Amino acid sequence: MKKYLLSIFTLIIPFLTFAQETAEKGIDQIIDEKFGSATGWFVEAVFYQIPFTDTISVYWVLFPLILGALYFTFYFNFINFKGFFTSINIVRGKYDDLEDRKNHKVEISKSKFTDEEDNPDTIRVEGHDGEVSHFQALTAALSATVGLGNIAGVAIAVSIGGAGATFWMIIAGFLGMASKFVECTLGVKYRDIEDDGTVYGGPMYYLTKGLKSKGLGGLGKVLAVLFAIFVIGGSFGGGNMFQVNQAFQLVENITGGENSFLHGYGWAFGVVMAILVGIVIIGGIKKIAKVTDKIVPFMVAIYVAASLFVIFANFNMIGDAFAQIFNGAFSPEGIAGGAVGVLVQGFRRAAFSNEAGIGSASIAHSAVKTKYAASEGMVALLEPFIDTVVVCTMTALVLIITGNVTAENASLNDAQAILLTSGAFESAISWFPYVLTIAVVLFAFSSMISWSYYGFQGWSYLFGRTKKAEYSYKILFCLFVIVGSAASLGSVIGFSDAMVFAMMVPNMVGLVLLAPKVKGELNKYMDAIKTMKK
Repeated sequence: MKKYLLSIFTLIIPFLTFAQETAEKGIDQIIDEKFGSATGWFVEAVFYQIPFTDTISVYWVLFPLILGALYFTFYFNFINFKGFFTSINIVRGKYDDLEDRKNHKVEISKSKFTDEEDNPDTIRVEGHDGEVSHFQALTAALSATVGLGNIAGVAIAVSIGGAGATFWMIIAGFLGMASKFVECTLGVKYRDIEDDGTVYGGPMYYLTKGLKSKGLGGLGKVLAVLFAIFVIGGSFGGGNMFQVNQAFQLVENITGGENSFLHGYGWAFGVVMAILVGIVIIGGIKKIAKVTDKIVPFMVAIYVAASLFVIFANFNMIGDAFAQIFNGAFSPEGIAGGAVGVLVQGFRRAAFSNEAGIGSASIAHSAVKTKYAASEGMVALLEPFIDTVVVCTMTALVLIITGNVTAENASLNDAQAILLTSGAFESAISWFPYVLTIAVVLFAFSSMISWSYYGFQGWSYLFGRTKKAEYSYKILFCLFVIVGSAASLGSVIGFSDAMVFAMMVPNMVGLVLLAPKVKGELNKYMDAIKTMKK
């Protein structure tokens, strides 16, 4: 009898200990600690910092992203600058006649093909079929990139490096345009179109099929599987839990903080957001695109308009602000701010928020209706310009003009940095914090629905394109919305952030190896435009 009692007591002790820990810390904190200790090695590996001086260390992921962007800029003869107005004309529909959709009848057979091969039907109908327009693909991808990084990340960057950090942020945006062009062209070139017209695309497919065409099929398959795993993890964390968590914190703050009627009810906020997200994502990319092509232009317009109001309300300070940006860019403080504040600090919360080189945007762009892969690559290069060169620069100018660039703010976290930006706007527009709160919720919502699509594409690549697999992922995604809004899961968010940037590794290998394929697509499209003009 004593033996049995001892055995039961031995089994009960761990549960009693766990119950005591839960009472003291809360179950979310315990999970966070356990998860952090198990996955810390991965986070440290992805965000390993290479020391340069006693005060400056740079994440190693900086090098492949920036060096890759530089390589593509030169390889494609400065497409990020020379192709800018052509890109705008494509979005405007100036070259839609090249698609010749009206006179083309699409017939898709039931032929079988392996994952390593390009769908023969896709090759035949590529460009004549797809799910969304150029503009909708652009807004769907922008909705995942324009967000909290444009508000919080910029505040952290200029706090660390001063006004000069803005200059390096703009340079990073221009360089990222070339990387975005390459990955989104490949996304369309190697996509698959199902019998019902559903498009599957992104790095998983161009890594698999593109590298196989170069005799590197084994490498391509390994890289594709790694990317799929990383994009699923990133969609649950950085593209979901982090977004809703930060949105709830700002809503709670604006409604009274600890005295708010929402205090302690993050789960309720999460349930509402989960229902709204679920309604949209069940409909697939067409439904997502219909929502984002309305939300994204609206929220970007509101944010830019408010920024311009603050800037022009202090018209006499504009010249001095730009002088601070240019002069500070080449001072020791500015260089530290540019390299560390923007290109490093921004990594963790998307001051480098355009995701150029990460590969995620190519998933959204692959669903476009076009028969010229390079046409969508040209559209995609506008993303870093809008996200970083325009929106992030607007935030930086507001912070500089209102005097919110101080070293004391360098240690802010994202939630505090958002409040710093909110305070900067409030100094010129007293009621703007309420508008900013609405904008942040919309930013978070649009980011979540787009990232759900990215994660689903990785999920379907690994687990198949069945309805069961699809709804399993989407239900799981909505559950994570509730968890993210209710819990303090710092380690989980850190891990998912690491997964997002880990996506860069397999993706960048593929982009460099497949760059000649992209050049061929670019030449084909530019020749078609020249022929059209004659």
